Amino acid sequence: MSGHRLERKEVEPPGAFDDLSNAQRLLDAGVLVDRAALRPVCIDTVRKRQIQTDDQSGRAKNMAKPHLKVVSPTTVNRTVIPRRRRNGDLRTREYLTEHEVERLIETAKRNRHGHRDTTMVLVAYRHGLRAAELVDLRWDQVDFKTATLHVRRVKQGTPSTHPILGDELRALRRLQREQDKSTYVFTSERGAPFGTAGFARMVERAGVEAKLGFKVHPHMLRHACGYALANRGHDTRALQAYLGHKNIQHTVRYTELSSTRFKNFWRE
Repeated sequence: MSGHRLERKEVEPPGAFDDLSNAQRLLDAGVLVDRAALRPVCIDTVRKRQIQTDDQSGRAKNMAKPHLKVVSPTTVNRTVIPRRRRNGDLRTREYLTEHEVERLIETAKRNRHGHRDTTMVLVAYRHGLRAAELVDLRWDQVDFKTATLHVRRVKQGTPSTHPILGDELRALRRLQREQDKSTYVFTSERGAPFGTAGFARMVERAGVEAKLGFKVHPHMLRHACGYALANRGHDTRALQAYLGHKNIQHTVRYTELSSTRFKNFWRE
């Protein structure tokens, strides 16, 4: 079988047709049409670029872009996901002091929904709530008559009942009056439950505005609660019940760094 070449069909130049009827005519003639740019592309031309027969053997050989060659990638570890930096590289500690929490609350007051945001920070700090526990807080967990909060924990934590102080109680009453009727305590502008990601962004922005000098995340409020109660002399078992830890080893960290342990070391 002698070699042969696929002949190119004569097609109309670009711009020779302007409507879909002419485009359909070219399609019937065996021409692919780019409808967006109205440019005809001949099927035989495409095949001619890719396949060319050998005159002697009659076998087809690949002639597609012979000037290209395989090169190794220049990127290093392109498919490797960059690792997150350790917390110790980002900040020196994972908790806030009482003064820093106050600065965070004062800064959150200047937000568009200042009262809601300050109440979220205050409740999370006073009761050592995780972000998921805070946004899932419902009004049936708040008992205004007895000034108590029924805390439900995640991560198989131990539920407990916490007292609500006066300033926190007044803030919750005001929030309930100003809020559209909802079963959740903290809601967005559209009445939907507040999300953990939104709370994290709000806390991070407040930390930047307060110029704390390091990146703040919501779990630092829970640690701040544990360290604040430990510095006031509360025992480890009481802290474990208050924070809902199933394992007391998670509570020991707060009493280990408490400054009250060394209060009377150098006194006569």
